[in-house]
Amino acid sequence: MSKLILILSFLIFSIQTKQQTYPVGQIKTDKGEILFWLYDETPIHRKSFIELANKGYWDSLTFNRVINNFVAQGGCPDTPEGFSKSPYLLKPEFNPTLKHVYGAVGAGRDNNPEKLSAGCQFYIVQNKKGLARLDGDYTIFGQVFKGMNVVDAIVSVKTDSTDTPLTPIKLDVNIIQLTAKQLKEIGYVVK
Repeated sequence: MSKLILILSFLIFSIQTKQQTYPVGQIKTDKGEILFWLYDETPIHRKSFIELANKGYWDSLTFNRVINNFVAQGGCPDTPEGFSKSPYLLKPEFNPTLKHVYGAVGAGRDNNPEKLSAGCQFYIVQNKKGLARLDGDYTIFGQVFKGMNVVDAIVSVKTDSTDTPLTPIKLDVNIIQLTAKQLKEIGYVVK
């Protein structure tokens, strides 16, 4: 009986010490690190972002369009032909509770009538008042909780007439796994 109690105690202790982790988007640039929560409410976009980040898809790309008081946009460039270099398109996942607030992470798209997102294109809302006019037209799939000062620095760089930074801002995009305790320590509380 005492061996059984010992084994059960060990199992309970092992279960309690193994903490759940959550996937967090990480963008490293020469301006600093950006961390953002990936919403469960947009599972297609969340899964796509995680898969592309884990494959290193963005690691040779840049923030290709930056507009102060609007967005920092990265991934595949938008061209007159639309997002022709996107690996695939994603069906929209509009959620009325996810808004284009300061720090919202959304999926870029061209003017296609189905409002399909480019799998490769993402943006971060930098307008401190938000961009309510984009709600219901573009899918929000994350929220920055650390590094908006980095986004502010990115949109402040000198650009050309197409809003492309004169000095490329390279992307290093990853998914990191953090516990609820680690998230709380850096400013995000898991709900």
